[in-house]
Amino acid sequence: METSIRISHSEYEARVTHLLEYIKSQQLSGVVLFDNYYILYYTGFAFIPTERPIAFVMNSRGEKALFVPRLEQEHAESNALVQNVAHYIEYPYTPHPMDVFKKTLVDLGIRKSIGADNDGYPWILGYRGPTLSEINGGKIFHVSSFIEDQMMIKSPAELSLIKESVKWGNLAHVLLQRYTKVGATETEVSQRASNEANLIMLDTIGPIYRAQSPFSDGAGAGYRGQIGRNAAIPHALANNIVFQVGDVLVSGASAPVWGYNSELERTMIIGEATSDQQKMFDHMVTLQDIALNSIKPGVRCADVDRKVRDYYESSDLMPYWKHHVGHAIGLRYHESPFLDLGDQTEIKPGMVFTVEPGLYAPEIGGFRHSDTVAVTEEGIERMTYYPRDLDDLTIPG
Repeated sequence: METSIRISHSEYEARVTHLLEYIKSQQLSGVVLFDNYYILYYTGFAFIPTERPIAFVMNSRGEKALFVPRLEQEHAESNALVQNVAHYIEYPYTPHPMDVFKKTLVDLGIRKSIGADNDGYPWILGYRGPTLSEINGGKIFHVSSFIEDQMMIKSPAELSLIKESVKWGNLAHVLLQRYTKVGATETEVSQRASNEANLIMLDTIGPIYRAQSPFSDGAGAGYRGQIGRNAAIPHALANNIVFQVGDVLVSGASAPVWGYNSELERTMIIGEATSDQQKMFDHMVTLQDIALNSIKPGVRCADVDRKVRDYYESSDLMPYWKHHVGHAIGLRYHESPFLDLGDQTEIKPGMVFTVEPGLYAPEIGGFRHSDTVAVTEEGIERMTYYPRDLDDLTIPG
């Protein structure tokens, strides 16, 4: 069923055409991509990467193929927008999959200089094998920077999918906050909120919905262990923690929609905030406001981070700093460019960022809101819309 909440075939074709023009401009015989997100971006084929090599191949004439293990053959033939799906039996196997892959390259006339995102399939999950240059004997020209630049600018269809993700992530967070209470555990609250949000989403758009994600099947919200003092650990892990009065909570919610993601995070407190908690919360909101007001077309990513760092430094908050202001988001939960001093990328309309400067005090907790914003010709469009003030984010003790 064709629907407006997915990427059209014509958009995939336009993406591939742009890549093909680049390959020709560099006088390459073809391109080989192993990254699962790159493959999804150009072919619409979403899969779980394992030790079994998968590759997208295109020659300088625009002829395309996917190279997959036998267990993915029907999956690829049904979903990938390519003319040919070549397969091998299994890994590990004799002959090695990369030896079989050599024939695919020969059949497409890909020799000598090849564009690739990696010189061979990455050594993940126990995989071992020869490099692409070893099996082909040619020179590898890395194309990842071109692809990343292409993926940075989101099309109207991509923006629509991210907005749809925002909608269901928002619902999951509403339920997460509603069910969080003293004595409950993060596991039961997160699962209840996520399950209910997902069922509502599927009742609403189920016939036209696909997650297309290796990590999640639908809408979800949780705390990932960022509860109480553990909230001061930005990337903690869930530990079935029991909620207590006085806990600072850092939440997260999202929903993959045809592979596209958004990010909504909020700092909540159980019971009345202490003066120290209130102070840190207010600083955090100010930091985020500075970042949001700094993101404009023509501004460099580094300059956004620099303005935020100025506030950290002038307010003596650097002891509580742990990470940059934010990152781009789309098919991957983290994409480039990054709102960081080390990233000189110029911000352009169509980019989508998470904006999430945080404060982390081990004796108090962690404080971080994250909102997803799209860059427009005038400034930004805030895509997430969950309340940001402490009154709305205080849970009864």
